[in-house]
Amino acid sequence: MTRAFICGCAGLALSQEEKSFLREARPWGAILFKRNVASREQLSALTAEIRAALGTDAPILVDQEGGRVQRLGPPVWRAYPSAAAFERLGLPAEETAALVRLGARLIAHDLREVGIDVDCLPVLDTPVDGSHNIIGDRAYSRSPAEIARLGRAAAEGLLDGGVLPVIKHIPGHGRARADSHLELPVVEASRAELEAQDFIPFRADADLPLGMTAHVVYRAIDPELPGTLSKAVIEEIIRGLIGFDGLLMTDDLSMKALSGGFRARAEGAIAAGCDVVLHCNGDLAEARAVAEGAGDLVGRALERARAAKAKAPKEFDPVDGARQLDAALAAGV
Repeated sequence: MTRAFICGCAGLALSQEEKSFLREARPWGAILFKRNVASREQLSALTAEIRAALGTDAPILVDQEGGRVQRLGPPVWRAYPSAAAFERLGLPAEETAALVRLGARLIAHDLREVGIDVDCLPVLDTPVDGSHNIIGDRAYSRSPAEIARLGRAAAEGLLDGGVLPVIKHIPGHGRARADSHLELPVVEASRAELEAQDFIPFRADADLPLGMTAHVVYRAIDPELPGTLSKAVIEEIIRGLIGFDGLLMTDDLSMKALSGGFRARAEGAIAAGCDVVLHCNGDLAEARAVAEGAGDLVGRALERARAAKAKAPKEFDPVDGARQLDAALAAGV
């Protein structure tokens, strides 16, 4: 039976120890980073190797946003603009959305070509004055309504290309004044403020298939636990108020916003209501503990996982698409 976790791997190919771990631990999927990427041929071989070890057509994820967060990049792949770059072009709203969708469609083409079928995009966080730059230009706008609209366009571009989108970081990382990779952010905003701004993009796009939590404490909802580990945040806000009923994964459990052992982190996230836990750094000792804490993928979580299946890509000319995107970006410089 599949276990309710997603794991990373250490390098450009799987070691024998990693192959054994994948066969025994049976993660739902795997996630890749720059350390796993060298060429199209190498990356295609790695994704095939992961699926062969698992014995299933397992989902393989990556963070391919554009801008600062791009795991597949030059000189092999094109450099995509940041999310914020689209709004800065100053185009009419419909043209901006069309370009965002086109950019995501091109990303999907790149990913499907090498066996990747899930992209941790779009970022639906809303930055505010004084917040940490960890989100910054990864956000499409400072307007929640515009973030919702452009995030939807990005998701549609990925879906058209046969790649599943992941909305992140639900219910919102944009107000955080710290980088959750390094420490635990605490948001002091009232629930009314959060509902009036931060939650809006997630509510608008709550029908999308996959979501990723935020390692952020929201004092007005749960004064102690970060969203990833908080039943109040997940049940009352994410599943309730926001209405997200897709597969909910954690942000990376190895981030320093969380504390305690890795089995306990995984157990806490599953107990709080996450469907799947994410462990990214490829450390097998940690990954084994995460696998033990995550347990089997069962019940409603399994149903959501089965529902999150990428469809075949729609017909698309990537050369013409790249020409259109480049022309629009050049005109806006």
